[in-house]
Amino acid sequence: MAGLDLLYGRNAVREALLARRRRIYRLFLAAGATPGGALSDIVRLAMDAGIPIKELDRAALDRMAGAANHHGVMAEATTYPYVSLFDFVERAKRPEPPALILILDYLQDPQNLGTLVRTAEAAGVDGVLIPQRRAAGVTPAAVNASAGATEHLSIAEAPNLARAIKELKAAGLWIIGLEKVEGAPLHVDADLSGPIALVIGGEGRGMSRLTRESCDVLIQLPTLGKVNSLNAAAAGSIALFEIWRQRRAKAAG
Repeated sequence: MAGLDLLYGRNAVREALLARRRRIYRLFLAAGATPGGALSDIVRLAMDAGIPIKELDRAALDRMAGAANHHGVMAEATTYPYVSLFDFVERAKRPEPPALILILDYLQDPQNLGTLVRTAEAAGVDGVLIPQRRAAGVTPAAVNASAGATEHLSIAEAPNLARAIKELKAAGLWIIGLEKVEGAPLHVDADLSGPIALVIGGEGRGMSRLTRESCDVLIQLPTLGKVNSLNAAAAGSIALFEIWRQRRAKAAG
């Protein structure tokens, strides 16, 4: 149905119900699904919110989900409520605690997007900026991959990523690009304790030329094995928790 998302997976549906950022019209449960844990939470939250609950046989639910693994639950909801870049600019202007924005430069894989959003939410990121076109968006697949973290984190779409980066830089953010480049300092040797926008490049191609040129500094991760790089989600997760570590150390004096 146009204008609606079919969310699937117990964590994704539960977090959407908890966050209350979307309107959820109907909940679908697999008939005979074992109650308990997340499923019991989902049913209770839906009943408290007056959301109709419909039981379907698993074959019908499988048809609705297509190739997705629904784990016995789906929800018919409004599409993801993106925020405005203005929200991030205003956050950047507040000096304490220093802002942290994650910028994803044409990431294509919903699984990578979901993994990075899940890490970002856990690491205290203020918001995630993604391109409006030619990149993975907050689809039900990304929501499921994030274990529902998308529902609690502010995510904005930029029609022009390079222009959006300039606005964030003008608001006081230091633009840090994560890319394996000869001569770039390691992530542990760079000062990541201030107001930052961390840029992660897309799978394979890395950052675009315009995005790379917009960065104030490039940092890289060490690679000691035979494989000379990590995928975007793994690399970004390491960098985000290094930022957390440095800020914690700075706050502790």
